[in-house]
Amino acid sequence: METPLFTLRGKVVRGTQFGRILGFPTANIDKTEYRELDVPIPAGVYAGTASVVLSKDTFKAGIVVGPKEADNLPKIEAHLLDFSGDLYGKELILSLHIYLRPYRNFKGEDALKEQIGSDLQKVREVISL
Repeated sequence: METPLFTLRGKVVRGTQFGRILGFPTANIDKTEYRELDVPIPAGVYAGTASVVLSKDTFKAGIVVGPKEADNLPKIEAHLLDFSGDLYGKELILSLHIYLRPYRNFKGEDALKEQIGSDLQKVREVISL
């Protein structure tokens, strides 16, 4: 696999649970873990991998880098394909390999779910493990 565009490491923290409600649970990375990145990561949706630190487990992942929020830091979250379990408190290494599309807001949950499904299908196609 090619060198990733960006790599970051951070602890998984509890988010709003919105992804879980939509049927696409995500691992939210603690913002303080990537505060000191030398190069800011452009907002958008990426195809990549998520490796669980202190484990041999690596998963294909759809990774979202949101726009900067009130604290001037972006939200970063990843949906790990074919993963089930609890990641809270564990550290992940996220490798962002392919920029899929810009970040954008959706008018309704159905449109958002359809786009997430499409994004994750693309991840399955372009990332090999």
